[in-house]
Amino acid sequence: MTPLRDERLAAAFDHAARSYDTLVAANPGYHAHLRRSVRRLGLPGQGRGLRLLDLGCGTGASTAALRSVLPAARVTAVDASAGMLRRAAAKPWADGVTFVHAPAERLSEAGVSGPFDAVFAAYLFRNVTDPDAVLAAVRGLLRPGGRLGVHEYTLRGRHADRAVWTLVCRGIVQPVATLLGDGPLYRHLWRSVLDFDTAGRFARRLGAAGLDQVRALPLPGWQTGVTHTFVARRAYAPGEEA
Repeated sequence: MTPLRDERLAAAFDHAARSYDTLVAANPGYHAHLRRSVRRLGLPGQGRGLRLLDLGCGTGASTAALRSVLPAARVTAVDASAGMLRRAAAKPWADGVTFVHAPAERLSEAGVSGPFDAVFAAYLFRNVTDPDAVLAAVRGLLRPGGRLGVHEYTLRGRHADRAVWTLVCRGIVQPVATLLGDGPLYRHLWRSVLDFDTAGRFARRLGAAGLDQVRALPLPGWQTGVTHTFVARRAYAPGEEA
C-alpha cells in the first residue's frame, strides 16, 4: 500500500483518536520510552525557564512525557489532527501547556514562533511528505544551541528488524485496529516504517539539516533495532555566542 499523507493521514488520525490511547497502552514500555527519550535531551533544572515545542503531540503522550521529566518548562504542543488534539487538550494539565492545531509544515501560519530551547518530535517525521523541509523549519525555530529530540520508528536496517516489525504489526496491531475500524491507519504505520530512513540514514539527514552533535540511541525491549531516540543540537553560526 501507499502510505497516507497530509489531509488523508490527518483524517485517519481523527477517526482513530477515540481508541488511540488504548492501543498504545498495550505496547510494553511505550510511555516509559517516551520519558527516556525526553531525558536524553539533557535539559537542566526540570526545565525551569525553558520553552519547548512538542511537534506532533497526538493525544498528548509525548506532552505528558515532557511534563513528567521537565515539569517547570512551558510546552507548546502541536498536531495536524483535530481529533487527536481534542483528546490531548481534554486531559488535565498543569499551567504552562498550550495546544495548537497545525500541520508541522505550516507552523508559522498558526502563530507558532521561536525561539524554543528544545523541540521534541515523537513518531512524526516518517509521516510528513517532506522531512527535510520540516527539519529546516525546526532548525529555524530553535535558539542557537537549542536541542532537537526525535523519538521514531527507524529500523537499523537488518532483515531481522524488518521481520520483527512486520510480525508485531500483522500479528497484533493490525488485527486489533481492524476490529476498531482503523485498519487503514495501522497498515500505514507498518508500511511507513519500512519505507522510511534507517537509523543511520536519518542521523545523516539531521546533520545535513545543519544540526550537530547528532546521536542515534536505541531503545530497549522488543523495540531494540526498531525504535530510536535521536538527539541533536542547532549548530552555532559564526559570530553567535556559545
